[in-house]
Amino acid sequence: MAAKLTQDPHRTRDGEREKVLEVAIGRQVRSFRRQKEITGAELAQRTGLSVGMLSKIENGNTSASLNTLQTLADALSVPITSFFRTFEERREAVHTKSGEGVETERAGTRANHQYNLLGHIGSNASGVIVEPYLITLTDRSDVFDAFQHGGIETIYMLEGKVDYRHGDTVYSLTPGDTLFFDADAPHGPEKLVDLPARYLSIISYPQGS
Repeated sequence: MAAKLTQDPHRTRDGEREKVLEVAIGRQVRSFRRQKEITGAELAQRTGLSVGMLSKIENGNTSASLNTLQTLADALSVPITSFFRTFEERREAVHTKSGEGVETERAGTRANHQYNLLGHIGSNASGVIVEPYLITLTDRSDVFDAFQHGGIETIYMLEGKVDYRHGDTVYSLTPGDTLFFDADAPHGPEKLVDLPARYLSIISYPQGS
């Protein structure tokens, strides 16, 4: 018998916007404190706040007054507006309809490896770029097992069968299989066993890399 969820993950909480603001402010306070290598006890002492109150602020469990936020900003040597930065950032989503992915070429792409970029979000609060591709291989495609690039890659096999090399190991990928790996090691399809083959390739790497 499947376990019942005790919470609805899509439920809108009362005072949701206020809670999100509190959490955003708390995360920024904690982030600045850690960047400056200040302990919670040290920051509490500098600001005259109790350690418990500072913990509540950093965990988004209380609404700090503007006076308290200004005191924290002064102690951390940051403008008070920096505490609101992540709350004000725009959150994006990209919806790509079936068959509408932009066909593109990545550095090192081999002949007849069809790459369809399914979406892309540039600058974002996470500091991570994620590029999802739908890759199609046919009997005209080259095999090439020496792709190398920064970041982490996840492959999810949709159709066909491919022997896929990562470093010194070859994995037989069939529909439903997943391969998650460090993309800095040489990798790529070594043998196209059953064609056409299609798989999702999701590449993630830090912004600016």
